[in-house]
Amino acid sequence: MPSPYRHTPGVPKNAATGLVARVYAQMAEDFLLADGPLMSLSPAPEVLAATWALLREAELAGEASRIEKEAAASAVSRVNRCPFCTEAHALLVHGAGDHRLAESVRTGAAPQDSGQAAVVAWAEATRSPGAPDLAAPPFPERLAPEFLGTALATHFINRMVTSLLDEPALLPGAVHRSQLVRRVAGRVVQRAARLLLAPGRSLELLGPEAESGPVPAWAGPGPIGRAYAALRAVGERGGRTLGAEGRAAVLAAVAAWDGTHPPLGGGRLESPLGGLGPDDRPAARLALLAALAPYRITDEQVAEWRERHGEAADGGELVRVLAFGAMAAVTRVEGWITAATLTAPSV
Repeated sequence: MPSPYRHTPGVPKNAATGLVARVYAQMAEDFLLADGPLMSLSPAPEVLAATWALLREAELAGEASRIEKEAAASAVSRVNRCPFCTEAHALLVHGAGDHRLAESVRTGAAPQDSGQAAVVAWAEATRSPGAPDLAAPPFPERLAPEFLGTALATHFINRMVTSLLDEPALLPGAVHRSQLVRRVAGRVVQRAARLLLAPGRSLELLGPEAESGPVPAWAGPGPIGRAYAALRAVGERGGRTLGAEGRAAVLAAVAAWDGTHPPLGGGRLESPLGGLGPDDRPAARLALLAALAPYRITDEQVAEWRERHGEAADGGELVRVLAFGAMAAVTRVEGWITAATLTAPSV
């Protein structure tokens, strides 16, 4: 079977030590899917830990319907053009027992249940600033941290998975072609989709970055906010490799982003980098692509970055550069969601 890793290998389970081993162990207990795509983040242990923490606390734990959160994650993945994540979350919906919803969400068809349809429409709208569905949150205020956290975690993971993994190698072709195969695969992940987890356990994996920034107002006082703050902090730290001018160029381009997919051709993605020198441009290009079009990152672009940075351009630094860009986009999306969803009446 070909390796799913595109640019840097993940740490194998039998070779994991320290923080990576602790995260893998908790993933195996709480998600039962420790061989999943998050392993691609393991060269940067702090990125892996913070990503897992937000995923666990927002999507896997809590009071809100796990089926609806998985459907929301699949919908976000589809609008982000992350086919593996779209299918993976749909399989978890199959595993939770709602086969009709699983098939709807993976294809973009409107679910028949009006409540589920509203959740999916809201999730799809998280990439569309000002969309009417963002202003009609289909969940009560007390569940907003779980749904917002799930959406934002998915936006981050989509970008990292698409940047670092060969997505076709992750899912057998039959999963795409056969509803029967998808139902059977759903049974394999059935237990993972139905686990009931107590909130907060992942926070023990977070380092000082969990306390290094403010908890977002939308998250309330629970563990979701601390996990998000930790992910935001490690993402920001990943920008150190870019240098001040590179970071500024990426952040300015993301601040001007309207949520659409950049058109083919390099102009929209290259013009913000025009003022950078040859040493700064390769890292900034990777970060900007991770933010806006991770599916366009090429082997040649990664090789150019490695050539410029030499021994410092290891797998961990690549994950950190990509995390900086991905988190810049997530922060932009966070602003759109909170501006609309948290000022609107909820159900």
